[in-house]
Amino acid sequence: MIESDINEFKKNLIGLEFDEILRRGKWLIFSIGDYYLCSHLRMEGKYFIKDHNEEINKHEHVIFSFTDGTDLRYHDTRKFGRMNLVLKKDLETVEGVHKQGIEPIDDKLSKEYIYDNFHRRRLPLKTLLLDQTIISGLGNIYADEVLYASGLYPNRLGSSITLDECQKIKDSSKIIIEEAIKAGGTTIRSYTSSLGVTGMFQQNLKVHKRENEKCYTCNTVIKRMVIGGRSTYYCENCQK
Repeated sequence: MIESDINEFKKNLIGLEFDEILRRGKWLIFSIGDYYLCSHLRMEGKYFIKDHNEEINKHEHVIFSFTDGTDLRYHDTRKFGRMNLVLKKDLETVEGVHKQGIEPIDDKLSKEYIYDNFHRRRLPLKTLLLDQTIISGLGNIYADEVLYASGLYPNRLGSSITLDECQKIKDSSKIIIEEAIKAGGTTIRSYTSSLGVTGMFQQNLKVHKRENEKCYTCNTVIKRMVIGGRSTYYCENCQK
């Protein structure tokens, strides 16, 4: 789970302070002295702030103890998460961070950029939206929602995309991610914050996890298919 020597990892952190928390795509980047701690939660990872004397859960694999008697505990049931401790000057050497694409809320995301990265590839639009090297931060849930909002069939090949459709993807991605951030994210299974707060954007989902329910726009029954091993939800009428 920790991609470094554990003893060296501890030694380099003792006595330092967390002074800032950044993010790039799905990577959390903690600024600690001369270092960046790059953390990817994957499927089940989460952080909790707890009292130092509180019993340690068997799934709390990394614990940062502070002088005020509290801990920052990394909890990961599946142990899929990743941590990289690097000098700040070496941040771009972390492969996952270096390869992150443009974020949906970044003004640099343009219809031309999406078109250039989609139209040359004979892969489903859903697969391309999940490619973090193209657009960073769209997971399975939001990819479904973006395609629905854009009126695009998930299994359609990127090579058939038009500039106008790329504009729809750009606009939909930004709107959906901004709304999701305001709502505190989406709680489908196990997500919760350190204070026990769950996300609320699941109340706004139009297709994801709505198989056999009626489309809010046209009353057609929402269907599910698997693309690239990921469950994909769509309306066959709105997304022809």
